[in-house]
Amino acid sequence: MFQNHEAYQRMYREGQMTLGLHIPLENYGIKTPTMAHQIELAQAAEHYGFTALWLRDVILKDPNFLDPAVGQIYDILIYGTHLLSQTSKIALGTSALVLPLRHPLRLAKEAATIEALFPHRLIMGVSSGDRRADFQGLGVDHPSRGTQFREAFGYLQKALYEEYPLIHSSYGHMEQTTLVPKPGHRIPTIVTGFAQQDLDWLGQHGDGWMYYPQAPARQHEVITAWRESAARHGNEDFRPFSMPMHLDLAENPDERPTPIRLGYRLGRNRLIELLEVYRSIGVNHLFFALFDSDRPAGEVIQELGEYVLPHFPAHEMNE
Repeated sequence: MFQNHEAYQRMYREGQMTLGLHIPLENYGIKTPTMAHQIELAQAAEHYGFTALWLRDVILKDPNFLDPAVGQIYDILIYGTHLLSQTSKIALGTSALVLPLRHPLRLAKEAATIEALFPHRLIMGVSSGDRRADFQGLGVDHPSRGTQFREAFGYLQKALYEEYPLIHSSYGHMEQTTLVPKPGHRIPTIVTGFAQQDLDWLGQHGDGWMYYPQAPARQHEVITAWRESAARHGNEDFRPFSMPMHLDLAENPDERPTPIRLGYRLGRNRLIELLEVYRSIGVNHLFFALFDSDRPAGEVIQELGEYVLPHFPAHEMNE
């Protein structure tokens, strides 16, 4: 699957791992990010060989949420398209589009348009969402988001890939109509978290899975359980696993790991060792959030690019 999808092929190989970055490329901690110099830093990331830039789908700033839940300030797809226009090959990853808050037909139109304008560069992560304030602001029921996610997921797939699909849904109806533009190939669609589903559903659906950062032993357990579920449903072809990690890269390259929120503070040599562990347990792509870093993002990106990325390079299409 996705043999001709350039971003997917650069990012994912069975038994291997590549690296990406989470937008904003900024060490803003719990403050609101400034979004300064993002294009220059994204271009630097592409130059060094990071394979993807990941964005969050957040609408409202909610002081009651436990992290600075402002995403990248700007709308995920509008800003993502801007990043694509200023780079040449690095992928745009969504982590993740909240399906209950986006009409699936409108999202199909948006995703198909991005794919037509920037072929083979979109990795579409989707989720059920967790920010109650966004649901309330849009008047969408929060407790039923799992049911909404399943229905929207099915509608999205039919609208994108079937010609003149017959769809009867609470989101609307399609009959004797079809989406334009129509993608000429599948857009890799990655389910993020459990999306209020169980492993049985996850094993059947999605082109891959993304789960939140955990210690290697626990992450190995969930990856193994997911892949066993997929095998039970006949999905034995390789499907990649991705994960984020918050990173505070120490200036001392040999500083040992110290846990921080959703990640680690450590030196680059210890980071290489840790990444090798994650690769060995089945993580195929890992992307760093630099939000909690003590050092400027540009400095960290340069050090990662020069010393860490050579151990986890982008894959070539003909490999």
